[in-house]
Amino acid sequence: MNSTAVLVDKDLRIAVVGLGYIGLPTAAILAAQGVEVVGVDINPDTVAAVNAGEPPFVEPDLATYVSGAVQRGLLSASTEMPHADVYIVAVPTPFLDDHAPDLSYIKAAGEAIAPQLRGGELVILESTSPPGATQKLADWIFAARPDLVGSDAAPEFAHCPERVLPGKVMVELVENDRIVGGLTPRASKRACEVYAIFCNGQLLTTDAMTAEMAKLVENSFRDVNIAFANELSLICDRLGIDVWELIELANHHPRVNILQPGPGVGGHCIAVDPWFIVDAAPDLTKVIRSARDVNDGKPQWVLEKVLRSVDGSETPVVAALGLAFKPDIDDLRESPARRIAGELADQLPGGRILVVEPHIDGLPAELANRRNVELVDIDRALAEADLAVLLVDHTAFKGLRPAIPFVDTRGIWK
Repeated sequence: MNSTAVLVDKDLRIAVVGLGYIGLPTAAILAAQGVEVVGVDINPDTVAAVNAGEPPFVEPDLATYVSGAVQRGLLSASTEMPHADVYIVAVPTPFLDDHAPDLSYIKAAGEAIAPQLRGGELVILESTSPPGATQKLADWIFAARPDLVGSDAAPEFAHCPERVLPGKVMVELVENDRIVGGLTPRASKRACEVYAIFCNGQLLTTDAMTAEMAKLVENSFRDVNIAFANELSLICDRLGIDVWELIELANHHPRVNILQPGPGVGGHCIAVDPWFIVDAAPDLTKVIRSARDVNDGKPQWVLEKVLRSVDGSETPVVAALGLAFKPDIDDLRESPARRIAGELADQLPGGRILVVEPHIDGLPAELANRRNVELVDIDRALAEADLAVLLVDHTAFKGLRPAIPFVDTRGIWK
């Protein structure tokens, strides 16, 4: 590992492929530093929104960056892949039904980039990826452009995983250290020059596979710790112990730091990344796999607890508070709350599920299409419901103390 100091060259044209929760902030912050940036996305609505200077999702300060960069003519968006000096690939990396990584979005991005290459470009994979994905991206591009293989004009490849917290992306993109791993040392150096344009943190260089693994390990560590807390919550519920008091007491030990239990684990990273390690070494990942099983099983436990609470009622009304995967954001990806709300609607066909999510204007399709689910405000939900289930500890919920029975999965109504 090296901590690398580099000279900053802003005389580049950069294409950011994928204008989601990481790609668009990265594009906007690069453009804010005076770099010409073209964002590429397959969704024409996203492209139109960006070109209008309006981010298609909520992230503090992002709108200011996007509108400013668009007004200055430094940020534009397109559904077509342009030629650029640097390509930053920030597309989704979900997993398949068997939890194997789905690299189809990365492959599609590489195949779209390949025809635009003239020689000497740098391709950076930012998408959280299983070990070896950067090399696969290079292989796919070279398969499409055999004329560049082994030439002095061959493009170079690096991996630089994002490690930011939703809700603080625009700050952490600048302040956090970055791991940069190239397929070659020269690729690492070139990638460092790109990130030095906006990153004040240390730029730590390594090889591509180690960089890929580092991001997976960071999130797997947190997943294992959360699984320990969630398992404790199951044990404490059976024994009649307040798990939040227990954890608070245990954390007074100077070398103990147990995280908080909840209804499961969501988001694109922690709920997904550990499976990439399991897929890479299935015979060696007993702890990581067990943690995933505990966290993936927690929504079912919450569901059963709610169903027991309304047992005997043919037309129960349940207030489901929160859909996001973490507090005070509008990101619903892999959210256990979202899954619980849908299962409640299916398990209680004669009842109603009143969803309260203050950070969205409309329900996701799978909930909107259920006839017994409705998005309402908190006052109406608590006035009409027989039972409340707190699924996300949004700030808006913390001052409440429902007069009706409730299930608190976050420990804020003790």
